[in-house]
This record gives sequence, C-alpha cells and structure tokens, in this order.
Amino acid sequence: MNRVAIIPARGGSKRLPRKNVLPIHGRPILAYPIQAALQSEMFERVIVSTEDEEIRNAAFEAGAEILERPEELAQDRARVVDVCKHALDVLYEQNALPDFFCCIYATAIFITPDDLKNSFQLFEQEPMPDVVMGVSDFNLHPVQALEENDGFLAPKWPEYLGVQSQFHPRLVASNGTIYWARTSYFLQNPSFYCSRLKGYKIPKLRAIDLDTQEDLEFAKLVAENLFGK
Repeated sequence: MNRVAIIPARGGSKRLPRKNVLPIHGRPILAYPIQAALQSEMFERVIVSTEDEEIRNAAFEAGAEILERPEELAQDRARVVDVCKHALDVLYEQNALPDFFCCIYATAIFITPDDLKNSFQLFEQEPMPDVVMGVSDFNLHPVQALEENDGFLAPKWPEYLGVQSQFHPRLVASNGTIYWARTSYFLQNPSFYCSRLKGYKIPKLRAIDLDTQEDLEFAKLVAENLFGK
C-alpha cells in the first residue's frame, strides 16, 4: 500500500498576495505542511504542484518534489480537485500511481505528523470510507444565522430560537487542511465529497484558513504559542 502527498500551491492568491510563501516564525508558510508530511513517514513522495518560481524554490528547499502545474490550472477558478487529478495523471504516466493520496493545503501551517497518521487510520475502520476530510467545529453554530431581507434581519432557522445549544444538530465543516482519498475512487469520481466520507476533527486553533491579513496576524500569534518565540 503506497501513499503520496499532493500539496497545491499556486502563486496568484488575490486576497492575501503570495500567502503560500509569507514568513511565519522565520519560515515560508508552505514549509510547515511539507515538514509535517516528511516527518510523518507516511508518503513515498511529497509533491508540490505549482507554476510559480518562488514557491518552487521554497518547496524544494523544504524537501518536496516539484510538479510543474499547467497555466490553466493556476487561474482563480481552478479547482483543487483538478490539480490533484493532474498530479495523479502524471503519476500514472510514470507507472507510480499510489493506492491513496493526501491533498494537504499549502496553508495548513499547524497540521502535524500525528494528524496525518491518525486521519489515515480511519480507512482501517468499518464502514470503510472513500474520502477522509479534515473538519472542525463552527465558531458560531449555523442555526444562529440571521438572514437579511428587505433591510431587516430575521433568523434563518427560527425553529431553533430558544433551543439550548446541546440540542443543536452536530455539525462540522471542512477546514481546508487535509483530504485523504482512495485513488481508485477519486479517479472515477473526482470530488472530496462522497457518500462514504469520514471526518478527522482538528481543533479550530490549528485549522486557520488564511485568506486575509487578519488571518495571517492571528496565525503568527498561534505560531508563537505553539513553536515558541
């Protein structure tokens, strides 16, 4: 049973420019998930898919293998599943298609080797999944949502007004950290959402979605706490 890590990392982020190589605690952001993948010893290959020279250099320095990403897969509307599919197609041509792969987001700064090991173990449980997704709890429960109509706010789900939180539905969300998939399934159904999907829960503090400068500043504070000053 062999496994490959695929880390998509394009250079064209708009909301937080160059986010994949911004420094956190003295290292490019991208270096952290690469380090976790290598230290986990779970993968025959740790591959960064990119079209960007600076990212390519940072990934190589961190110990990853580089896969040149086609320009059409580096645009704003390019999907992560398409990037993974391209990487798997290349591996197929090399006669090196893995049994499983893990898509690790380049901004998954606080993912750990144990996260990668423990999440993969979910494939050993019954019923066996086709995909394992990193998930976290919501900061505010979705049933508290207010929806604007005609300039005023109203509860989106009024049936939960006054209901104690312990009676709210148990909901989690994909947190943009990791997606494991059985390769044979994914090539036939290129999506991380499927009927046989299991979640691996990651604490919210270690699942920061880096989209804004505010997110970055918060991540720096977390890094100081976890990695030391």
